[in-house]
Amino acid sequence: MASLFDPMQARRLHPYPLFRRRPLLRHLLACVFAGGLWTLALPATATDPIPGHSLESIRTWVLEHNPELRAMDFETQAAEARILPAGALPDPMASVGFRGLDPDKPWRTAGAEREVNYALRQRFPLWGKRGLARTAASQDAVAVGLDRITAARDLLAEAEAAYVRYWHADQAVAVLDRRIALLRQVEEIAGVRYALGRAAQQDAIRAQVEQTSLQRERIERLATKQEAAATLNAVLGRRSDAPLATPGEAPRLAVHSASLAEALDDADAHPAVRSQQARAEAARTNVVLQRRNRFPDITLGVGAMQLGNGLESTELMLEVEIPFQQRARRERERESRLLEDAALARRDATLRAVEESGASAWSQWTSARERRALIENTLLPQADATWQSALASYQVGEVDFGTLLEALNEWQGADLARVDALRDELLGAAAVRAIEGEIR
Repeated sequence: MASLFDPMQARRLHPYPLFRRRPLLRHLLACVFAGGLWTLALPATATDPIPGHSLESIRTWVLEHNPELRAMDFETQAAEARILPAGALPDPMASVGFRGLDPDKPWRTAGAEREVNYALRQRFPLWGKRGLARTAASQDAVAVGLDRITAARDLLAEAEAAYVRYWHADQAVAVLDRRIALLRQVEEIAGVRYALGRAAQQDAIRAQVEQTSLQRERIERLATKQEAAATLNAVLGRRSDAPLATPGEAPRLAVHSASLAEALDDADAHPAVRSQQARAEAARTNVVLQRRNRFPDITLGVGAMQLGNGLESTELMLEVEIPFQQRARRERERESRLLEDAALARRDATLRAVEESGASAWSQWTSARERRALIENTLLPQADATWQSALASYQVGEVDFGTLLEALNEWQGADLARVDALRDELLGAAAVRAIEGEIR
């Protein structure tokens, strides 16, 4: 038979069995709560992918994140917001006047009753002045929007050029690494021939010296790559030390024009030229507006006189401006004409600058393309054949080590020259595309 002491002893050993399990339950609930918060925070902490893997990632980042473009977006919206107020009526004027006040106690009337005059006036610009002001504001807004497109073209061209330099520095380092690896193989061949007594020890030493020289050049190329990365981050609107993805395949920048003349045919349609043209049109509209200011505006008003608690009388007012300051008006008209002439001259200057930039970019692109084609189709096969022949001849002792090194340097130097020519071709293509209007 069980003793009554057993349940009491069990309670003594485990006085609060339910509370014994509560710490575990609390930890479980805390983990579930923390996991839920982490899941909710994931979308907020997600970041954009790191740019740099391809040229398209650079273009997308510039158009979406560049602070200069964001600022110009706001400026464009602000210019559009000025269109409606430019042609709006001025605010009306309301007035209240008190008559018959006691000079000693102005807060009291001198007579038995107080006389109060109420008036409301509205000025109306005539002769189409409001429409002209709205047109001028619209033309200014168009000019600001075209400035934004021009900035987008220029920034994309700068970003493409910076990415080309970033990619080129990476490719140049890869060429040097292949060259160093080949020199190590040549050093091993020279060591084997020296062990067999068929070559001098100086051959292996010369290979080591050449590797050291290439290591120095590699350090310089790595520094150039860091500078290119900092420049690219600056164009992207990021910190100069922000990480960039390793560039993938060679960037492709297609030029659509078949000739320089065709590329410059659309120079008049360049947004920078059109922006100055829009400003000239706004200045011309302002000239007409200043001439219209010779004609006076009118002001209409209504009023009422209160005597005591009732209206004593009402009134209708008509006011006309007197164009008395003729000299000031003539100077304002002269200013508007000079601003129009300045805008037209600036349009011509911008057009000449676009054409000069396009001609220079076209020359760089065509010359670099021809140089790359010559290296790829002629120089590289010739240098490769020379290297293979020199290597085979050195292994059998028909040529000396200096000839082998010279053949290796010519071969790999031609490969590096090909990469340099491709860089210059891509830089020229980016500048030509900015003239053509290729911003995507």
